[in-house]
Amino acid sequence: MQSLLVATGNSHKTDEIRSILGPGYVVSDLKSHPELPEVEETGVTFHENAALKALEISNQVDGLVLSDDSGLEVDALGGEPGVYSARYARMGGDDENRRFYIDNISGRAGDDAANNAKLLWALGDEKNRSARFRCVMVLAQAGELLASFDGAVEGSMLDKHHGKGGFGYDPLFVPDGYNKTFAELSSEIKNQLSHRARAMEKVVRWLADHTA
Repeated sequence: MQSLLVATGNSHKTDEIRSILGPGYVVSDLKSHPELPEVEETGVTFHENAALKALEISNQVDGLVLSDDSGLEVDALGGEPGVYSARYARMGGDDENRRFYIDNISGRAGDDAANNAKLLWALGDEKNRSARFRCVMVLAQAGELLASFDGAVEGSMLDKHHGKGGFGYDPLFVPDGYNKTFAELSSEIKNQLSHRARAMEKVVRWLADHTA
């Protein structure tokens, strides 16, 4: 079977990728490699961040490395939170940050409750709730970028949480054509619809064409 290291410590993301790839791949992530460094996401685009992680990690391990950067783009907020989706509660001026540190106890990166709270506050009573999840994936090996892939799913934001599944902004996002959030839909349906799934479709085709 083909081995693939996903350059993330997010087990939700790894599980989703593993499910999409199926039994033909042995998928691991950075939690299995504590000796590897955490790569700082200093890029200003999804592609830049994905490439930074994939190239750095592939310089230190054998085999294929897959990295992604993904996030939520809300039209009424000018595309925010975008590349800052995972640490949105920390972004902005001091007054904003104080509000979310106080109201949500924590504004650290990856704090879903704080990020969702800030997003709802930022949207307020805005009527235009259109948004999309976007994902860019990069494959690398031995410090060389092999290919990049993208995927997106359009939808809209609710004004309160629905569902307990998924992670991140899933409880607020309803994909077009459905009346349930990503947090309410089954993993099977989400894995067919999601931005990551659509990027992974392209990854799978590339792997089939370029690997034994």
